[in-house]
Amino acid sequence: MSEQKKQILLVGAGLAGSLLAVYLAKRGCTVDVFERRADMRLEEMNAGRSINLALSVRGTHALAEVGLLDDIMQLAIPMRGRMIHGTDGSHSFQPYGKDDSEVIYSVSRGELNRRLMTLAESHDGVRLHFRQRCDGMDFTQRSILFTDEATGRSYERRGVTVIATDGAGSAVRQAMERAGHAHFTQDMLAHGYKELTIPPDDGGHFRLEKNALHIWPRHSFMLIALPNPDGSFTCTLFLQHDGDPGFSSLDTPDRVRAFVALEFPDALPLMPTLEEDFFTNPTGLLGTVRGYPWHVDGAAALLGDAAHAIVPFFGQGMNCAFEDCTVLDETLDEFGDDWNHALHAWQERRKANADAIADLALENFIEMRDSVADPHFLLMKKVGLELEKRFPEYFIPKYSMVTFHRTPYSVAKQRGRIQQDILEKLTRGATDLADIDFTRAGTLITDRLRPYAEESGSAR
Repeated sequence: MSEQKKQILLVGAGLAGSLLAVYLAKRGCTVDVFERRADMRLEEMNAGRSINLALSVRGTHALAEVGLLDDIMQLAIPMRGRMIHGTDGSHSFQPYGKDDSEVIYSVSRGELNRRLMTLAESHDGVRLHFRQRCDGMDFTQRSILFTDEATGRSYERRGVTVIATDGAGSAVRQAMERAGHAHFTQDMLAHGYKELTIPPDDGGHFRLEKNALHIWPRHSFMLIALPNPDGSFTCTLFLQHDGDPGFSSLDTPDRVRAFVALEFPDALPLMPTLEEDFFTNPTGLLGTVRGYPWHVDGAAALLGDAAHAIVPFFGQGMNCAFEDCTVLDETLDEFGDDWNHALHAWQERRKANADAIADLALENFIEMRDSVADPHFLLMKKVGLELEKRFPEYFIPKYSMVTFHRTPYSVAKQRGRIQQDILEKLTRGATDLADIDFTRAGTLITDRLRPYAEESGSAR
């Protein structure tokens, strides 16, 4: 690798940027990371913005590759399934996988980011620069512009390969669009989100089942809760911005309390700071960013949310961005010094998968807020897990392919559609596993699923 190519500039020290810095440092690159925010290791993280995340196999694989997984697992809380809460206060558990080995993990976004930053800085040649705002890029001159927000001084860096990991509002992506190098769309949902809190009880214990992701599905909206190591739960209310109910109509403490009492009656007594949290924490936006290409002649590239932001309903935003880093590292193994061809090959390998998980995340929103309470959906879930036991080489539930296997997202999407059709045929008119014709299931899998699984290379 030439000296020039060893000099990489990353814009954004979030989860993806910090992880990528480690991958690149392990390759012998010199890496400068420019971050607009202050060093989060020295300041409190703002409340109300994605306090914890769901870590699954694509994320754990990347953390293992950079040597951080064991450290992070000390902080992670396994969630073995969904705990569904009804309007009558009842609850039921739906396991995610075929056994307790298939779980997802609740992790602190802030703590994971801090540890990735510290790991990055432990490598020679990695430097993190904070409160540095990216103001754009001249791709012809390979010049990127910054402002030091502490001093107000503007300056530029030239002649380095830039990788933007600066999120859905990426300054580098906007510069690419202004220069005519790429075209992106940003499709916003009519829904937003608000983070709330269930604190631990007086003894510091969890007030709800610890090893579950809690969901209060209400058709057009929902509340979810993920556990934190201190015994609290971070809750997220997903609701339309306008309408009734909508964030715009919940404009007084009394209306907020009445709404939660009606829709989430068992959660209300667990939220002593409900009104304060609701009116203090911001209402977040939800949207999907799609576009192409993700790089300009080897001079600059987009990675993670900067290239393909998705809605959070499959818990794959971070995991997908981490897999971007893994695949880029694998691609660089093939192309070495030739960053232009490496970045082109990498985007070709990731683009279809990014589009697929964007679609799957939108579909899962409907599942989480509506289908999880439907008896026929629950029967199909049971049948799917049974088919995995009986035909493990060819039938893997879609959720499992995405979450517990590193099956390409595009394959999981297409294979999931074939499996969904098989499940619908098998469960038509059925009310229980005893009603399922598993001989017919074997024929359907052999005729429809086996050829696709073998052709796509996704058979076990």
